[in-house]
Amino acid sequence: MVLLDLQGQLRRMSDAAVIRFILDGELIEVDNVDPTRTVLQYLREDLRRMGTKEGCAEGDCGACTVVLAELRRDGKGVELKAVNSCIQFLPTLDGKELITVESLVNGEELHPVQKAMVDYHASQCGFCTPGFIMSLFALYETNPNPDRLDIDDALAGNLCRCTGYRPIITAALEMGFLPRQTWPDRTMALKKIQRKESLQIEYQGRRFFAPENCAELASLLQQYPGATMLAGGTDVGLWVTKQHRELDVVIYTGKVAELCELQVTATHIDIGGAVTLSEAVPIVVEHYPGFDELFRRFASPPIRNAGTLGGNIANGSPIGDSMTAFMVVGTSLVLRCGDAERDVMLDGFYHDYMTNDLQPGEFVVRIKIPLPTENAVVSSQKWSKRFDQDISAVCTAYRLVVDDGTVSSFRMACGGLAATVSRARNTEAAVVGQPWTEATIENACQAIAADFAPISDMRASANIRLQASQNMLRRFFAETQDEELETVYMYGRQR
Repeated sequence: MVLLDLQGQLRRMSDAAVIRFILDGELIEVDNVDPTRTVLQYLREDLRRMGTKEGCAEGDCGACTVVLAELRRDGKGVELKAVNSCIQFLPTLDGKELITVESLVNGEELHPVQKAMVDYHASQCGFCTPGFIMSLFALYETNPNPDRLDIDDALAGNLCRCTGYRPIITAALEMGFLPRQTWPDRTMALKKIQRKESLQIEYQGRRFFAPENCAELASLLQQYPGATMLAGGTDVGLWVTKQHRELDVVIYTGKVAELCELQVTATHIDIGGAVTLSEAVPIVVEHYPGFDELFRRFASPPIRNAGTLGGNIANGSPIGDSMTAFMVVGTSLVLRCGDAERDVMLDGFYHDYMTNDLQPGEFVVRIKIPLPTENAVVSSQKWSKRFDQDISAVCTAYRLVVDDGTVSSFRMACGGLAATVSRARNTEAAVVGQPWTEATIENACQAIAADFAPISDMRASANIRLQASQNMLRRFFAETQDEELETVYMYGRQR
């Protein structure tokens, strides 16, 4: 590790194997490091920064939360994001600023977030406190006047077992009334450490690559077709921390310019494969407000800040909530291998458990989500043991078009009921061409049993899963009978 003054000479700027990031106003350079070493391990074991805690080592408890500052995609300033350091690999810090709980103290003066936590007795054993503080620091810097819903959402990934959330929420509500501490503008500092060549690390026979364009990525995958693709690390990180896998070749997509693009065209929402969930979801919900609750309950802000939509889709988990929503609206994927691209419909992408249509050397370039039509009702539902940050036992999504009382189009997709997320084809056939009535829905509920053969596990029994999916369809029908609710699902939820 090398510490350099940012005002000094960046004397190793051409070294492609050196990870560079800012910590407490200083440039840190790290080389000769295991590319799957986590940020949490580096903080605690190498820098001896013990404020950041390890609880679950899988991104669930929030004790390890830190904040990353990075240049905005449009080059206009810096954005701050809370992430879980326990599953973030160290090389992904390259070109960013790392902010830990120790970074917030100015001399002997506490940051307003820290002072509010003290003033309102929001800490007891203190183990979870640094993570809460960092999540609230990110909120403090991005939303100067948060309401209760904003706070609840911001803290959805932080677990407290002894103090209770009431004093923590009180501190969050009051932190903005304390004398404001302005965080210094790091735009120029971050611009100085942006590299001119892609990061490439080799450590004890293992390799890490961070290509900067699609051509470079495609070439690397041709050379290493069995490489592990790393996006946000919210799944791959657990392979290392929980399954103790050794990953021989890792290719990071977070710096590929084309994969980080997001735009709305005249026909669809075009989302690059490395766009984070936090970036993609607001655009999707703006056009499909019926997906609002599903995506607010999708993981937690630190997970959404790191995890990508492309990674979630390519991973293909049978309980990956995003796929249910995107299947019913006719989403397609653009896949690339070498110089060749092809389009695949999302509802035909999955073949079996964790098996999809990606060929060796192929990757997801873009996700294309058609824009909504005015006469379609689109909605989604999630059933889990907890409201926030919990894996679904069952997740459903629907797209309905009714003309003169008769269903002209109906799509239903389900997650948690089979080896893959998939359309309920028999259920759809039982509805299309029929009057949109309770009798039609009851027939459709029976058809769900022909579409799926659920399993029993720790989240729910097979029978309960089937009943839940039937009741969720009945609920969707009931909601469409209420004119006010129907307006909410079609044209937007008023907060």
